[in-house]
Amino acid sequence: MSTQARAAGAAPARAGATDAPADVIIVGSGAAGGMAAHSLTKAGLRCLILEAGRDYDPKAEVNMFAPESDAPLRGASTPDKPFGYFDATVGGGWEVDGEPYTSRPGSDFRWYRPRMLGGRTNHWGRHSPRWGPYDFKPYSRDKLGVDWPIGYDDVAPYYDRVERMIGVNGGKLGLENHPDSPDGCLLPPPKPRVTEMMIKAAAESIGIPVRAAHTAVLTRDMPDDVAPRSACFNATPCTRGCTIGAMFQTTTSLLPQAQATGRLRVVTDAMVARVLMGPNGRATGVEYVDRKTGQRHQVSARAVVLAAGTGETARLLLNSGTDRRGLANGSGELGRNLTDSTGASFAAYIPKLAGRPRYNEDGIGGQHIYIPFWQYKEQARGELDFARGYHFEIGGRFDIPPPATLPRAYGSALRQAVRQSSGATLRLTLRGEMIPNKDTFCEIDPGVKDKFGIPVLRFAFKWSQNEVNQVAHGRRSAHAVFERLGGTILSPDLPIEQIMTAGGEIIHELGTARMGDSPRTSVVNSYGEAWEVPNLVLMDGAVFASGAHKNPTLTILALALRNSERLAQRIKTGALA
Repeated sequence: MSTQARAAGAAPARAGATDAPADVIIVGSGAAGGMAAHSLTKAGLRCLILEAGRDYDPKAEVNMFAPESDAPLRGASTPDKPFGYFDATVGGGWEVDGEPYTSRPGSDFRWYRPRMLGGRTNHWGRHSPRWGPYDFKPYSRDKLGVDWPIGYDDVAPYYDRVERMIGVNGGKLGLENHPDSPDGCLLPPPKPRVTEMMIKAAAESIGIPVRAAHTAVLTRDMPDDVAPRSACFNATPCTRGCTIGAMFQTTTSLLPQAQATGRLRVVTDAMVARVLMGPNGRATGVEYVDRKTGQRHQVSARAVVLAAGTGETARLLLNSGTDRRGLANGSGELGRNLTDSTGASFAAYIPKLAGRPRYNEDGIGGQHIYIPFWQYKEQARGELDFARGYHFEIGGRFDIPPPATLPRAYGSALRQAVRQSSGATLRLTLRGEMIPNKDTFCEIDPGVKDKFGIPVLRFAFKWSQNEVNQVAHGRRSAHAVFERLGGTILSPDLPIEQIMTAGGEIIHELGTARMGDSPRTSVVNSYGEAWEVPNLVLMDGAVFASGAHKNPTLTILALALRNSERLAQRIKTGALA
């Protein structure tokens, strides 16, 4: 149990120590699981979180100020620390020892699993845009994919509450399909950096809008009796975790607040293997494996919430049930409709920025401004050769310049060249929407199990021509901005397929148990309730009926809040008796 939990008076949890009765079992402790625990315990329900990863307390573990030079290999990426030595992820990544996954021939999918209390909220980009009306009803616009059974107006009140609850900074957008938050929802945004102001001037001069990014980093203190959080002091990388709570993590906010109610119990290193079913067609609990001892345990509750992440939730359902089709899969859609964000990065050297005076321009972690998608009207008129949008996240500050910007020099000449070129490289990173397709899904591998004896996932993945054309358009747009600044393009001139990220690499996988308005075509209803198992509720990205070019975490949090309040009401009124 974390330091915060002990401070709140909660007893330390041990794997297997689950004798206390629970109303709800929650599988996972990240964005969805943390929100579910927070909402349900505040509603008076007793909850048990089962987290596959180890315990983690950022306040006790994070080294926010150590330079990369203090780390092994100077902080370079390794298979067990893919984002660098000081990155918050512990015990997880794209490769987890003893926990493989497989791919069908010709597929390249990478499945990132954090394996720690708090899940991916300990390491995420923090970009938190609202999805807009088009994002919930894409089929109505282009006849591709499906519409969600809910619309923006259904989710908007929960966006309002989540933005205030977790602390999102940002400004007005005033753009089509990019809803503005009501007054009082957002914290003040940080001022743009010099590099960002240059991109803004260049982009807007050629008709591309630039706006303040909405980011889950505090720019004002957030007092709380249990989990007070402080404003960012603009000095350290967010992906290391944040001991002052400026970056939103469930481990410094939702989880300790839920534990303070005395109604939340957390068991870490608990790898859930399957959902247990009773003779009446309802879930009775789950079975999990203690990752340290290998012992199996069964726990029961009145309802089960799956919030383990898109892939893990699909695996649990596919490994449950008795008919080899998986649990709650009468529609045949379980494991289907998998998507990830498209990704590509573009960079340019800007001579006008070379040799600029040195000063502190760290700011909050990540971008202060970004480029939202701006061509919905052209898309609706059929003028673009791709159906869904993308956005650019902006980078560029004082750092080690790319080798392509440096001369062949040594000693003092090289040091001078590095100093001259530092801060003169700008980057535009594309994130775009993928449309679900029949060639992209996950299933249980018929012959491979993990070290706990649990069958593993096998992925099939393929980008469609829509996504290829989308990234090609993005490259032309990025280059146009760089050329407007007189920059030298540094990105390699390769076929689009070779510059696109692999599936899963952006860590935005969604779908696999989508919501809908009919049990014939979907796994769950609009509240994440399994059509065939009324006390089984899904609250993570698995329920998404489609992706969007916008990062999904804010929407995951909003849906989890909505679904949790519905679940609490059903339990309290006896609807699940």
